[in-house]
Amino acid sequence: MKIAWVLFRKEMKESARNFKWIWMPIVFMIIGLTEPLTAYYLPDILDSIGDLPDGAVIEIPPPSSPEILMSTIGQFNTLGVLLIVLSFMSTISGERKNGTAAMVLVKPVSYHAYIYSKWAGSFVLLWVSYLAGMVSSWYYINLLFEDISADRFFQSLFVYGVWLTFILTMLIFFSSLVKASGLAAFSTIAISLVLSFISGTLPEAMKWSPSRLSSYVADILNGLGWSGDLNAALMVTGLVCILLLFLTPHLFRKKELT
Repeated sequence: MKIAWVLFRKEMKESARNFKWIWMPIVFMIIGLTEPLTAYYLPDILDSIGDLPDGAVIEIPPPSSPEILMSTIGQFNTLGVLLIVLSFMSTISGERKNGTAAMVLVKPVSYHAYIYSKWAGSFVLLWVSYLAGMVSSWYYINLLFEDISADRFFQSLFVYGVWLTFILTMLIFFSSLVKASGLAAFSTIAISLVLSFISGTLPEAMKWSPSRLSSYVADILNGLGWSGDLNAALMVTGLVCILLLFLTPHLFRKKELT
């Protein structure tokens, strides 16, 4: 446990040296701010750039607060996931390629401590950045539109955060299996897209799928509450993450470090 804590602190310092603690939260905050500000100022933007005849008026009904927050989550589901993949795809594969992993693991460092410290460091950075982005969006939605209650917001934040944690765990898993960081990124994105496609095609049969978590966020924000299907999806997602974290050090042990 002491070695794992030392490695975790090393990951935190490494992220600070790479300025990830600065630019990742800022990028997530920018993504979070974009939707509410765009929705609020869209009529003024169209009025300033539109070449309309005299007397013409464009009336755009303002979106609801849940719709704006779901749009923000939609941005996280594209730009946010891409940012996560690009930021952490070389977490393990990069160190295998440059020989750092071999130097660390010849010391009295277990494979479990090495892998779990990597995952924990990435997990903390991801959640801090994600929280900054979501809170920024929530603040401006409440400021410019109708309020979203704190309980609905934090439930939504938790549910979608589980999906991002699933993405991160898959990425760490694939990063430990291959030396090419691009292959780890491709595998993670491909599986998430396949899951989303199958869940969208077979919504009734795939209620338990991790990719359905974002749709359950919409139910929470629209006041439909916490359903049994959501509990099933959270349970399956958690079990898959645990399974991947269990398998990763065992499979990584069998790989050549250099």
